[in-house]
Amino acid sequence: MRIVDVCAFYSPSGGGVRTYVDAKLRWASAAGHEMILLAPAQSASTVELAPGAIIAGIPAPTMPFDRRYRYFNDEVRLHAELTRWQPDHVECSSPWSSASAVARWQGSATRSLVMHCDPMAAYAYRWFGFVGRRLVDRLFSRFWDHMKALDRGFDLIVSPSAQLAGRLEARGLRKVVTVPLGVSEGFSPLHRDDRLRADLLDELGLGKSATLFLAAGRLSPEKRPDLLIDAFAEASRTRDVGLVMVGDGGMRGKVERIASRSGRIRLLPHISDREQLSRLMASADALLHGCEAETFGLVVAEALASGIPVIVPDRGGAFEQLRPGCGLAYAAGNRGDLTRAIRAFVDVGGWPRIHRRSAKVGPRTMDQHFAELFDIYHAAPAAVSSEANPFLNAMSSALHQAVRPATLMRPKRRVAAK
Repeated sequence: MRIVDVCAFYSPSGGGVRTYVDAKLRWASAAGHEMILLAPAQSASTVELAPGAIIAGIPAPTMPFDRRYRYFNDEVRLHAELTRWQPDHVECSSPWSSASAVARWQGSATRSLVMHCDPMAAYAYRWFGFVGRRLVDRLFSRFWDHMKALDRGFDLIVSPSAQLAGRLEARGLRKVVTVPLGVSEGFSPLHRDDRLRADLLDELGLGKSATLFLAAGRLSPEKRPDLLIDAFAEASRTRDVGLVMVGDGGMRGKVERIASRSGRIRLLPHISDREQLSRLMASADALLHGCEAETFGLVVAEALASGIPVIVPDRGGAFEQLRPGCGLAYAAGNRGDLTRAIRAFVDVGGWPRIHRRSAKVGPRTMDQHFAELFDIYHAAPAAVSSEANPFLNAMSSALHQAVRPATLMRPKRRVAAK
C-alpha cells in the first residue's frame, strides 16, 4: 500500500508524536509499504528516512502559542500534494482544519483520522470540568458536531484507547476502531543502572535509600507539570524523595521557577536519544504522570516496559494501562491526592516487589500496533467517497488521467506488501 500521513503535529523538536511517526515510517518501509508524511515546515523539503519512507515538508506558519510547531494553512497546496502522491490510504492525525481539508480532497483513497489528541479532555474538561462533563459536552456541542462531520468524511476514526473510543461513540461517531499503541524496542528493566540512580540522588543531596521519581513529557498546561511539582514538593517535606523531570515546552520558565523552590528537583531538556532515555527510565524507582488527557500515554507504557511502577491520574489513556501491582492512581487534577499517592508509594516500603511484578508484564510492541493498523487500512472499505459525493470517484479518476503535469507525477511504486 501507499499511505500518506497528513500530520499537523509533526515537528523536528516534537516528542511523542514524532517518535511514533518516525517509527511508523521505518516499519512501513521494512514491511514493503510506501509511506509519505506531509508535515508543516519552514520551507518545502523532501527527506527519505528509509526506502519508500518520505517526509515531505509543506511551507506553513508557526503556531502563535508554541513556535516549535506549525499548522497547515493552504488547502489548495495540501490537496495538490495528495494528488501528487496518489495514495491508497490517507491518514490524518489532527481533528482540526487539516482533517476537514483531507475530507474535502477529491481523491478516491480511503481515509482515517487517528486521534493523537483529545481536545475535550485537554482543554474543555480541564477548564470547566467543575460543572460536570455532561454540561461541558452540551456547551461544546459545536465541537461534537464537527467531529460527527469528520466521522462522515472519513472511513475510520482510530482511537488508541478504549476510554476515548467509548466517549466518541457516545457522542454519535459511528466509525470508531480501537488500536492501542505499543512500545518501541529498547525499553527494558535490563537497562537499570544503579550507579546512575545513585549519582542522581546524590546530586539532589539524597542517599541510596531515598526514592527517585521520574517525570517526562512536554511542558505545557494540559500535561500538568506544575501539578506534579507542587504535589512532589509537598510530599518531600516529610519523605526522602527526589524528582528528575525531562522535557521542554512553553511552560519551562514557570516550571524552572517553581522547581527552584525545592532542592530535590532536577530539570533536564527533552531527550531524543531513546537509548539514553530508556537507561534513565529503568534507573528510576517510579514514574509520576500528571496528564488525564492522554489518548494512550506512551511514556507510561515505556515506564512499565522498563520495569518501573507508575503513579497516574484516574482518567484517560494513562489510567487505562494501570494494572494490579504496577502502581497507583490518584484523582485527576487533585494535588492533594497526588501528594497522598506519592507518600503512600514511599511508605509501603515494597516498591521492589511492585517493581518486579511490573517488570514481568510483557508490553504490547509498536510492531504489533503497526501490523494491526495497516491490516485495518488494507481492509478499509471505500465507502466514504460515495457517501459524501456520488460523483467523486468518477471525478477523481478523470482528474488523475487528465491532470498529470510533471510536478504532480506520482513517483514509481515499490512492490508493496498487504
